[in-house]
Amino acid sequence: MTMSDPLGDMLTRIRNGQTAGHSTVNSPASRLRSNVLDVLEREGYIRGYSRTDFNSGSHELTIELKYFDGQPVIREIKRVSRPGRRVYSGIKDLKRVYNGLGIAILSTPRGVMSDVEARAANVGGEVLCHVF
Repeated sequence: MTMSDPLGDMLTRIRNGQTAGHSTVNSPASRLRSNVLDVLEREGYIRGYSRTDFNSGSHELTIELKYFDGQPVIREIKRVSRPGRRVYSGIKDLKRVYNGLGIAILSTPRGVMSDVEARAANVGGEVLCHVF
């Protein structure tokens, strides 16, 4: 059966893995998921990730979760734009997440980036998720 929201599935795997205290979680690979993980790694929310290719032609991402003093670095990760309700925001209408303590991840014409990078590039787009 096909998945209706692959990005939401990956965010849920990260959320569940951190709740269970796992050091790594696995997720099927896609270009969008890799781009979102690049942003999370740049912003310091995960240690990193690696891509594994299997003989059957499938690919998997292994995500290394990050903890500080035994607590997960990601306190909240929430999907904003879903397949049933897309949320787009111009740069002037983009709200700050927890008054600037968190980030919003956007899919823009210039690629997937955080809200800080989008403001610097002066470009808006689809708000994929909020991370705090």
